[in-house]
Amino acid sequence: MQLTGLGAPVEPGDADLWARAARGDREAFTALFERHAQAVWNHAYRLTGSWASAEDLTSGTFLAAWRRRGDVTLVRDSALPWLFTVAGNLARDEHRGRARRLRLLRRMPAPAAVSDHADGVADRIDAEARLQRIVDAVRALPAAQRQVVELCLLGELPIADAAALLEVAEVTVRAHLSRARARLRALLEEK
Repeated sequence: MQLTGLGAPVEPGDADLWARAARGDREAFTALFERHAQAVWNHAYRLTGSWASAEDLTSGTFLAAWRRRGDVTLVRDSALPWLFTVAGNLARDEHRGRARRLRLLRRMPAPAAVSDHADGVADRIDAEARLQRIVDAVRALPAAQRQVVELCLLGELPIADAAALLEVAEVTVRAHLSRARARLRALLEEK
């Protein structure tokens, strides 16, 4: 701050602060930041419609200003046009990057549906319970019918082979098998 001949303080202009900041004066850059941060944030918010994005763009704008303070010469006494331009460029870059990421995500195949482990466990428990009911029902059959069921239905042996193994006629095996199926149906429907 400088004093005029009248004793009133005069704030240095942006060009003066920028030149001092370019020479490494951190306080001059801090003064520029404090002077323009709200205006840059408002501009960034109007560009993005997001408070968080406006914060990020404001930070990025002043980071770029700090890094390029020695390279940039202000045309007029205000740093705002240059700061707004940087904020606009950063907003466009962010928008393009977001659009690129969305296109990439759309091209990726959808993840394969993963079945719920609980469903598999429940299915196995249900299958085990059904099998146990069947085993109990087979055990409740008379011995001759149980043997035929074990050989023909559970062991998938042909009727002729079961008859030869049990040393009975095929018609006997068919009769036992027919009675056993009817009895099993009745036993399993009860439960």
